[in-house]
Amino acid sequence: MGYNLRAKSVLEFLPFIVAIALAFYFIYVAIGWNVIVSISKWAGLRPDYSFSGFQQYARMVDDPLFWKSLTNTFFLFLMMPLCMLLGLLIAILLDLCGKGAGIFRNILLLPFALSFVVTGTLWAWMYAPSNGVINTMLRAFGLESLTSMWHTGEGTVMWSILLALIWQFSGYTALIFLAGIKSVDEDVIGAAKVDGASTFQMYRRVVLPQLGPSVLTNFVILMLFSLKAFDFIWVLTSGGPGTASHTLAILIYRVLFEQTQFAYGSAISVILLLIVLAIVVPYMYFSYRSAER
Repeated sequence: MGYNLRAKSVLEFLPFIVAIALAFYFIYVAIGWNVIVSISKWAGLRPDYSFSGFQQYARMVDDPLFWKSLTNTFFLFLMMPLCMLLGLLIAILLDLCGKGAGIFRNILLLPFALSFVVTGTLWAWMYAPSNGVINTMLRAFGLESLTSMWHTGEGTVMWSILLALIWQFSGYTALIFLAGIKSVDEDVIGAAKVDGASTFQMYRRVVLPQLGPSVLTNFVILMLFSLKAFDFIWVLTSGGPGTASHTLAILIYRVLFEQTQFAYGSAISVILLLIVLAIVVPYMYFSYRSAER
């Protein structure tokens, strides 16, 4: 009887044990292996785990493409305030619409629901210099002087990527803000109305101060995507023209799989991981502290 109970207990926990073991292997073991490769001399298809110290990390300091990719990655951080500002405005408008906002919520979430490969292809078609929708409409309205190369010009490519990403993420941030607005105590809102607060004053003094968790959630999600953005940019520009739209994720792919510089690519990956941890760890800490309170 005791043996059967122990066997039953093991079987009950077996799925969790397997899940934990797989997560540990594919996350922590993979990270550890990546760090080991980053301090090796592995260059080419044949593995070489000879210790090289921090040679690969020192190489980044003198690599202008690394710094350009890092700058472009940080440039995408502009997506955060712009997306959140637009998303907050949309969320307030949806809240004011009341029950009729359901269909608009679905429409706003549609861009985020689409694959980044699909949206990258869509925007590449819209940005096409000769027959793209944007330039065609500008010419139709007599604004040919405003036409541009958009995603194929070095001076406009990063702004083109930023605009497309704002379009894709604004609806998602709006829904997070809308959920935060709906979670505000209705009694507090009712009391503000009784005191004679206008709609503007109610949102400014009652609703917005309580959207801290929504702001933090949007901030982390948008920043993490900015850091690891790959598929959308790869489909839209492939890191071009030249290296104008290289981000760290694009650089890692090219170094690892096109140049087979595995040690150097792994070192760049470690730097990207450290940047991500610098964002995620404080977020987890403050979330844990908030939950305790």
